[in-house]
Amino acid sequence: MPVTIRDVARVTGVHVSTVSRTFSAPHQVNAETRHRVLAAAEELGYRPNRAARALITGRTHNIGLIVADIANPFFPPLIKAAESHARGRDYHVFVADTNEDASVEEELVLALAKQVDGILLCSPRMSNAQIEKLSRDVPLVIVNRPVPGLPAVVMDVGQGARLAVEHLVALGHHDIALLGGPRGSWTNREIRKSATLAARSLGAELTIFGPNPPTEDGGAAQLDAVLQAGVTAVLAYNDLMAVGLIDALDHHGVKVPDQISIVGIDDTALSRRTRPTLTTVATPTAAAGRAAVDMLLQHGDDRRTTALVTLQTELVIRDSSGPGPHSPAGPGGRLQPPHDGVAS
Repeated sequence: MPVTIRDVARVTGVHVSTVSRTFSAPHQVNAETRHRVLAAAEELGYRPNRAARALITGRTHNIGLIVADIANPFFPPLIKAAESHARGRDYHVFVADTNEDASVEEELVLALAKQVDGILLCSPRMSNAQIEKLSRDVPLVIVNRPVPGLPAVVMDVGQGARLAVEHLVALGHHDIALLGGPRGSWTNREIRKSATLAARSLGAELTIFGPNPPTEDGGAAQLDAVLQAGVTAVLAYNDLMAVGLIDALDHHGVKVPDQISIVGIDDTALSRRTRPTLTTVATPTAAAGRAAVDMLLQHGDDRRTTALVTLQTELVIRDSSGPGPHSPAGPGGRLQPPHDGVAS
């Protein structure tokens, strides 16, 4: 005879509803009771029937996670953190990739809507109107972009861009280029706006190239434009573009940071492996993944919520940024802190 939920309740001495809640909403059960129930279930060989539970509760205990480009190293830490956090709440995560295509994005949301309890939509390229319309079919939490009327988790990339420009100007760079990201990206707009304001307030010239694909090839493709502009420093939309440009400069015989300084955004694993190591803006992607899962599970039944969580960024200073022509330290001087120093 198969083991039932009542058998687990009898062995542990708790009510059947407590056993059910241990599997359906473990965060609502105190740790000691949860451990006792799970241990008894394991010993008895009890396995909850997810399909039956979904019919009763109306919940699948599945979450959709849609990202703009799974090959971009920005996303894996977010995905892993969201999956691990969801698993601890007895939820499974289905991951899908849009390849930066807004039409694919919409198709995926519609395809997943009936199979999940909600969707985390990361760096979406759809319009706000499209996203709002889709939210009527399935609870959505937006990651890396605020959408009016919907819950969102954003990283303050504007603050990071400002710190990057301030760092470069302090090193003596007055002519700076910004390699923009993809068209329609909220992150790109925030970086551009903050970098422009920071440069203007500090008396520096900012030349903007873009929009560009947020890839290594996208960064490398701007080599000629950067050299012709005569800038001495570059802030890139992300680490991939920064690394692509560094590689192109190296092949062209231009030394980083001796002849030109480069700063990225994201602080992916790539930034620590490239040579020179990359000065970059660290974005808390793992924390964003966990926060988004919490927000979806807390607010999944209230699609009217407008909760917004903003996570701070910080500048991580490494080897790819060095003194510019106006450096008070003079030629070859070093103003930045030791490697992997953090500015906030």
